[in-house]
Amino acid sequence: MQELKAGRRPPWVGLAAAVWVLVAAGNAYTFPLYSPSLKSVLGYNQQQLTMLGVANDIGENFGLIAGFASSRFRPWLVLFAGAACCFLGFGVLWLTVTQTVTGLPFWTLWIALCIGTNSSAWLVTGVLVTNMRNFPLSRGTVSGILKGYVGLSLSVFTALYTGMLHSSSTNLLLFLAIGLPAICLAMMCTVRPCTPSLEENTSERGRFLFIQISSVLLGLYLLSFTITNSYVSLGDGITCLFFGIMVLFLLAPLAIPLKMTFFPANNEQTVAKIPSSGSLDDLSTGGQDKTEPLIATSSANNLGNVQESDDVSDVEMLLAVGEGAVKKKRRPKRGDDFELHEALIKADFWLLFMAFFIGAGSGVTVLNNLAQIGIAVGVDDPTILLCLFSFGNFLGRLGGGAVSEYFVRTRMLPRPIWMTCTQIIMILAYLLYALGLSSTLNASTAMLGICYGVQTSVMVPTVSELFGLKHFGTLFNFMLLGNPLGAFLFSGLLAGSLYDKEAAKQHPPFLDHSSTSCLGPSCFRVTFLTLAGVCSLGTLLSMILTRRIRPVYQMLYAGGSFRQPPTSIH
Repeated sequence: MQELKAGRRPPWVGLAAAVWVLVAAGNAYTFPLYSPSLKSVLGYNQQQLTMLGVANDIGENFGLIAGFASSRFRPWLVLFAGAACCFLGFGVLWLTVTQTVTGLPFWTLWIALCIGTNSSAWLVTGVLVTNMRNFPLSRGTVSGILKGYVGLSLSVFTALYTGMLHSSSTNLLLFLAIGLPAICLAMMCTVRPCTPSLEENTSERGRFLFIQISSVLLGLYLLSFTITNSYVSLGDGITCLFFGIMVLFLLAPLAIPLKMTFFPANNEQTVAKIPSSGSLDDLSTGGQDKTEPLIATSSANNLGNVQESDDVSDVEMLLAVGEGAVKKKRRPKRGDDFELHEALIKADFWLLFMAFFIGAGSGVTVLNNLAQIGIAVGVDDPTILLCLFSFGNFLGRLGGGAVSEYFVRTRMLPRPIWMTCTQIIMILAYLLYALGLSSTLNASTAMLGICYGVQTSVMVPTVSELFGLKHFGTLFNFMLLGNPLGAFLFSGLLAGSLYDKEAAKQHPPFLDHSSTSCLGPSCFRVTFLTLAGVCSLGTLLSMILTRRIRPVYQMLYAGGSFRQPPTSIH
């Protein structure tokens, strides 16, 4: 037996660096900040703008290529590809908005936006896959923290936009094209595979709690600054001080590896025994050398006590080998490692996909049209709405991961039950939007942001628990395709066309597309009523999924922690 100390390469440095990468990965959320400039400078109508919003969502969520790459190449290469996409795509948009380059057709900008926001898929995949494998026993917590910082990124960008960038769309696009790739290049070498901890302890839970608290304080800090800055003009000195404090909040997770380095605790060293017979290679991903700390893969078979295989007698092992020579390879069961083609034939996979498609796809429709929704009810400045949605999205992602982790361990409650609960709340939010009242706009926006965040944070660990970690990058990126599909159907085809038709009624003969806005609750009423009806279907689907997979969670979490089912010989 070869002993590998879990602390030999602590995963906490990579988790701290992931915070910065994931904030950069939230670049797709900035579309409402610069979309008015695209509309005014290029003379687009609302339907063309919503189709650019669809491009924004397709780029953000099309991560299949990134998923395949994450299982074959090192994380730094995946992050480098994301930085390159960011530079290329947003660089073209900056050249267009500043009119440095003129005459580009609509399809060119559509593709450029896809490329620019596709950086988000590469960055999120590289960071999320690596850290989920580094912390295989805390999947819900890690997913909630990481996806939470992505949701919080809109508040960071909104504060940056209104403060340091002086509400300039061109400055924002230049920062997206140059500043974000620089951040990714600086952090990419610190996000790497580490020896996964296969034992839980109170100190690890305390570290996660510290990161959660610091992220909540950062969210509250950003929200208060955005609201204050919208009513009071802050000087450059105060603005710089604000951003200095924001940077300290973003650096807070780095305190954990620093503390572990300078003040190591003797009782924190845990040892994971791994056979030296070559099974290490079975746990590694393609492209990793044999000296790298390696990952756990299957939910059902690789996350329990790795020493159980030692209890099998030599006779049983010989029988297993003999039977394996004549028996066909069995199909994976829930909790095993699935490949994409194996998961595509499972009803659970499609139930989860449809539930996420409805919840996230309808939520992103509101996000893409949030500026126009505010204008329709008399709110000219969308920054507060965007910040409320962002903070709600962050709370939903962070809270969804933590709450689902708690109940899955104490009650063995399947995570999709929280998708059911939030979609019921989303129905209420859409009905409030349909009323078109400015008095309920902030509350419904924050409510929808929370529910939207829960959808994502719950989906991610559910995929890993049902279909394993080995091909997790590919599987969860396939799930994310539900987001742009929903944006195309609900935002591009439904909301955009209905908005333009209503604007045409209000402004006949509707000659000037670029300066005409739709006013009143009728602009989006039919859209919101449709979304409320669709979410009713999503509620039903998530309830069916929860009932189907309840036995899986009873098997995996019996005893309050992730456990290995009884060893069987095939």
